[in-house]
Amino acid sequence: MKNFIKITTIMLLCLVVGCKSNSEKKEKTPQKTVIENSTETPSIKEIPFIWEAANVYFLLTDRFNNGDTSNDQVLNRTKETGTLRGFEGGDLKGIIQKIEDGYFTKLGVNAIWFNPVVEQIHESVDEGTGNTYAFHGYWAKDWTKIDPNFGTYKDLKHLVDIAHKNDIRILMDVVMNHTGPATKKDPVWPDTWVRTSPQCTYKDYETAVRCTLVENLPDIKTENNEDVELPQVLLDKWKAEGRLEIELAELDIFFTKTGLKRSPKNYIVKWLTDYVRELGIDGYRVDTVKHVEEEAWSVLAKHAKIAFAEWKSKNPDKVLDGNEFYILGELYGYGIDGKRYYDFGDRKVDYYAYGFDNLINFQFKHDAAKNDYEKLFSKYSKILGTNLKGKSVMNYISSHDDGDPFDKERTRLYESATKLLLTPGISQIYYGDETARPLIIEDTEGDATLRSYMNWEALEKEEFKTLLTHWQKLGTFRKNHPAIGAGNHKMISKSPYVFSRKYKKEDFSDEVIVGLDLPKGQKTIKVNAVFGEGTILVDHYSNTETIVENNQVSFNSDLDIALLAPKN
Repeated sequence: MKNFIKITTIMLLCLVVGCKSNSEKKEKTPQKTVIENSTETPSIKEIPFIWEAANVYFLLTDRFNNGDTSNDQVLNRTKETGTLRGFEGGDLKGIIQKIEDGYFTKLGVNAIWFNPVVEQIHESVDEGTGNTYAFHGYWAKDWTKIDPNFGTYKDLKHLVDIAHKNDIRILMDVVMNHTGPATKKDPVWPDTWVRTSPQCTYKDYETAVRCTLVENLPDIKTENNEDVELPQVLLDKWKAEGRLEIELAELDIFFTKTGLKRSPKNYIVKWLTDYVRELGIDGYRVDTVKHVEEEAWSVLAKHAKIAFAEWKSKNPDKVLDGNEFYILGELYGYGIDGKRYYDFGDRKVDYYAYGFDNLINFQFKHDAAKNDYEKLFSKYSKILGTNLKGKSVMNYISSHDDGDPFDKERTRLYESATKLLLTPGISQIYYGDETARPLIIEDTEGDATLRSYMNWEALEKEEFKTLLTHWQKLGTFRKNHPAIGAGNHKMISKSPYVFSRKYKKEDFSDEVIVGLDLPKGQKTIKVNAVFGEGTILVDHYSNTETIVENNQVSFNSDLDIALLAPKN
């Protein structure tokens, strides 16, 4: 009888909101990557997508590309703001345009992470730096709707579909820790849902979790496991938008099906997993991990994986691979030092044990600055192959909120790319790393200096085109060879510096040899029996073929990098 009631409810809901049609399903795209060899004849190699080896592009939607000028000014967000603290016009359609243009594919990107795009608070906040609007996406007002400055739900669906057709996965940025600041237009939610004090002092677990990150940033009571009523302000909003009955019916279905309490965190879990269940989002980037009880992340992870499996079962012709839903966490301050846990002082928490597959590595910039290639690569390979085996970290050189990036003045442009894209682990390109987008902007305060508009105009100059080509060659090689990010590292020779990476899982294997700081012109590289005699190799940096003879290869190239792999 319960099943009959549940099915009937779902059928009625379909009549109200309209169920998704199979007509929108795309043809299944084979997981193949075209690699050009020296004769310019395309060859095909079956390459599985491996999250631990992914090349991720992170962008702020509002600052990347404006694909629809009609949504530049909405919700009366017209106050004068501090420098780079208002909406600039970028949107979901702008991301779609760049996917269709092949920008990400040429860069070797196989996953895109963009900031949260759910509806943000409508009013600006004066943070002492001038008025600031929620262009960054981390001040949620309504998790069930897309913010009109970013686009529409239809745009998001189109983006996911287009990305998947181009063999690119989507990481959705999610926030469960807090709502947006309270304003006259955005009232604070009831105290059954949020706390507005005390502010975090980070002395121990309690003062880092059950507190507000900053003043006037209401903290969701994720520790509350009891039923609570929905905020009246949210009910009124849904009613005014003509979707109150739909939202309430969907909540009834979710809580009946899962048996979860109607607690604050579980409402948000429902709203966040809807995007996975309906659109096929491939993974989450989770914000403010250490400021939420770890058990809450387990709940989110469990139901996100269930939602992804449901989407796959209903969309078999859209399924890209057999990977489960992937979860990346921003555990601020966490570094790859061989430990799986975060130490609060009075408590240690292993967040990998609470649903996380990967954590952002805040240590990479320091390791990249103080270590040469071999020390950097061998350290990461060892840790990822032992203490963190089965998990991974995401390395970056710059981001939206790290005021001390690896190369703030953009003077080590080629080294930045080489170290980031060749280090074991997941690589995260922050928009503009590949075009030397300035990270020091005059008249900005705080994080704003890291969030300028994408400098597309730089590509009109040859020096930046050449830089982009360097990123593209390394990124494409990384994408085509999972051994770079997920394989075992071994130095072959110190001078010239040459190393190998090997990866094997089930019936797939991948081996590469990379040389850095090589002599220009004629060069000879030992292969250390990685490849057998007579194997034809392609240097994918100079696009040159060579053959293994006497356990080495020789070829002429005016470049000082070699990216060697067998010709397919």
